[in-house]
Amino acid sequence: MIRVAVVGAGGIAGGCHMPALQAEAHRAQVVAAVDVDGDKVRAFCAEHGIPAAHTSLEEMLAAERPDLVHVCTPPFLHARQVIRCLEAGAWVWCEKPLCLSLAEFDEIAAAEGAAGPYCSVVFQHRFGSGAEHLRSLQAAGKLGRPLVAQCVTAWYRAPEYFAVPWRARWTTEGGGPTMGHGIHQFDLLLSIFGEWEEVRAMAGRLARDTETEDVSMAIVRFANGAMASVTNSLLSRREESYLRFDYEEATVELRHLYGYANEHWSSTSELWQPGEDRPSGHHAQLAVLLDAFERGERPPVSGAQARSTLELAAGLYAAAFTGRPVLRAELTPGHPFYRSMNGGHSL
Repeated sequence: MIRVAVVGAGGIAGGCHMPALQAEAHRAQVVAAVDVDGDKVRAFCAEHGIPAAHTSLEEMLAAERPDLVHVCTPPFLHARQVIRCLEAGAWVWCEKPLCLSLAEFDEIAAAEGAAGPYCSVVFQHRFGSGAEHLRSLQAAGKLGRPLVAQCVTAWYRAPEYFAVPWRARWTTEGGGPTMGHGIHQFDLLLSIFGEWEEVRAMAGRLARDTETEDVSMAIVRFANGAMASVTNSLLSRREESYLRFDYEEATVELRHLYGYANEHWSSTSELWQPGEDRPSGHHAQLAVLLDAFERGERPPVSGAQARSTLELAAGLYAAAFTGRPVLRAELTPGHPFYRSMNGGHSL
């Protein structure tokens, strides 16, 4: 059995991670949970039948020696907690955003071992059967060259949503909807269209009393020549997550909100036949992660894959704040936006 610990006893842990872990109970056993709030973590453990409750990550790692740790805490805690788990020899599955900067990402990467432990990020939209089918058709060249994409995260968050102290602040969440919401959709976009090379962007604080943006928009050029528009909004009353992929021979579309099944996909191509319906979600990704753990292989959405998505967020902010195109190749340790997503700027 793979020994699992959950760090953070909030809604994402109980609502998404625990159901996914319960579905994998034949090979993964949750041995402990951690939260700084003792009453909260004890109630969480009682609800989910977890034998050990801890209020200290260090104490839990020493006492339980887990194989895999699910990090479900606020973003500003991620990097420090992930690195400590890796140093203790545990693999990590961390909620997005993994960290607040490319500098923190590289610190996490340095804490990984050559043969593990590894850290993977929760980007569950990559793993539904619809996305897998589209990648397979594209890889086989059956749709022609990828040409144009639209990636829209049109969500709504009322003003009171931002009352949580760490939300929408550069030093605690790393950004607004670009980092915390739309990142899911453009991670899926990158998993299909591949490596990006250049981004141009705008960002603004239009209606919410926040430190970060509440809307951002970007144009992205990919290494294969394709281009995409990316919209990230928390001001959209009719909520929708929409992706459109235009190829030489077909158009493929996805309309959903927080997760999809086969019914949410459509295509002009007769080749569009996704087969068995495997919805996107935490369980879809966790199953693949556990497979990788059992084989001792680097899991998906870790290493270079995970960095590419964070680089696009950093590049988008850099382009928005500087008003000029940003090349992915520029985002090195000497770049102003390497150590923070706002590069020292303010909206």
